[in-house]
Amino acid sequence: MFKNITPPHDWIVYEDRDIIILNKPSGLLSVPGKSEQHKHCVLSYIHLTHPDALIVHRLDMDTSGLLLLARNKASHRNLSIQFQDRQVHKMYFACCAGQIEEPEGEIQLPMRCDWERRPRQIIDFTHGRHAQTRWQLIKQHTDHFSVALYPITGRSHQLRLHMKSLGHPILGDNFYSDRKSFTMADRLMLHAQKLTFQHPTTHEFITIENKAAFY
Repeated sequence: MFKNITPPHDWIVYEDRDIIILNKPSGLLSVPGKSEQHKHCVLSYIHLTHPDALIVHRLDMDTSGLLLLARNKASHRNLSIQFQDRQVHKMYFACCAGQIEEPEGEIQLPMRCDWERRPRQIIDFTHGRHAQTRWQLIKQHTDHFSVALYPITGRSHQLRLHMKSLGHPILGDNFYSDRKSFTMADRLMLHAQKLTFQHPTTHEFITIENKAAFY
């Protein structure tokens, strides 16, 4: 049955001989998971039409938005180095619970895996790895606000845990929100909206933006 599944054409935001940029839907892993129910993922679907696609970075299963893939080993190596050296600039759009007092700010809280409750992460000032996020208020509503999030580092669940640590969990977050903020949305309200990087072959800087469906 899986072989008959065709990925939606509107997943692909941009493609050429070296790269593919997808708009990943929420609820789908970037790469296969350990359990049978998570074998179907972005990579397995896109391989049906683009068997040369290689994952460069990942998004959480519940996060939607821009995902960059390479189409050959040379491009994969180039892009991986850009991510490793923090030369790729990302902006996420999110809706968070409550009212926030400042228009912008920066969070620097070290993180590590909560091994007893994986894949959850925790703040740990002794054993945690450096994690840094800049944020900017977009619009304040009565009981929630929209915000632009700029991850300087790329830790797993970084944006989700950092906003929780501010006291403003992302709506619909099944790991870090309280019951009220979790039930305020029918999905995790986090979307990888903007991506800027250097093309691995032309070396031109590319900026791709794709707004969230819940914008």
